Amino acid sequence: MRVIDANRNRAAEGLRVVEEYFRFILEDPLLTRHCKQLRHDLRELLAGIPEHCLSVSRDTDADVGTEIGVDDEYVRVSGQHVAYSSWKRLQQALRVLEEYTKLLAPEIAVQIETLRYSSYTLERCFQISEDAHRKLTAARLYVLLDARRGIDAMIGLAQCLVEAGVHVLQLRDKSLSDEKLVLAARELRRVTANQQALFIVNDRPDIALLSRADGVHVGQEELRVKDVRAVVGPEMLIGVSTHTIEQARAAVLTGASYLGCGPTFPSQTKQFSTFAGLEFLQEVGAEIGLPAFAIGGIDATNVGRVLATGVKRIAISGAISSASDPPRVTREFLEQLKKFPLL
Repeated sequence: MRVIDANRNRAAEGLRVVEEYFRFILEDPLLTRHCKQLRHDLRELLAGIPEHCLSVSRDTDADVGTEIGVDDEYVRVSGQHVAYSSWKRLQQALRVLEEYTKLLAPEIAVQIETLRYSSYTLERCFQISEDAHRKLTAARLYVLLDARRGIDAMIGLAQCLVEAGVHVLQLRDKSLSDEKLVLAARELRRVTANQQALFIVNDRPDIALLSRADGVHVGQEELRVKDVRAVVGPEMLIGVSTHTIEQARAAVLTGASYLGCGPTFPSQTKQFSTFAGLEFLQEVGAEIGLPAFAIGGIDATNVGRVLATGVKRIAISGAISSASDPPRVTREFLEQLKKFPLL
């Protein structure tokens, strides 16, 4: 009973520490809610063991472990380090609970195992969110390009855009052969690297790898995030297009680095039968802490309404690439973004 009591407390304490990190540092409502639910589920599971049996068995004064320490036990270098240490404490405590409840109530042990696996998923979300926020801290204006006017014209436009301040460029072209797509991707990588902008390839993790892109973006009907991750490895950003709040939640929990949210309005470059609209952006802004870019028909006439939803990053295509003066339009979008700073 002492083992179960100690590790029940250790697991609950670890969960509370990471929950506070999600809540106050990442300010992520979705992951905070999942962490809180995990804590509630653990409490409900262990409610099957009478509380007085656990409390009465406690003997903190005689616990030999209270006098044992290690050199780095009180060393934490950042809030992230605090949360990381708590994840490990939580998972170790859950494993101990799982093993020792097999002696008392095997049916509880099975459910604790499920909670332990859920904690691994949440920890992955924590690590991915940290990495995404670090890489995308300043990334607010994202432009999608294609080679409909030729590769050279696209590269020239890309050069103008990154010099004007675009933060992310995506190569989205369904017409180029693979050979030309690789060449175009490598040129865009060169242009973006020179200006410290991010470069993303649409749909093709193989092309993203060959061009040393910063990431790859997939839709709901393309490769799953876990399959893309198996190809590109742990460092590359993976973006996912989402059209409903359910898809947005699922993308976060399956390991997306950022979200594309839309379509918001009718677009010059893509045709849709339905539109997620501003209401979807409001849902994302209220619930999702992962970086999210509104997309679909965004231009100078509606960008203010988009940013007012709480989604404060935008992905643009035709409004910039088809403009008579793309750098000027880029600068105008950047000025609009300044009016809605990231918190």
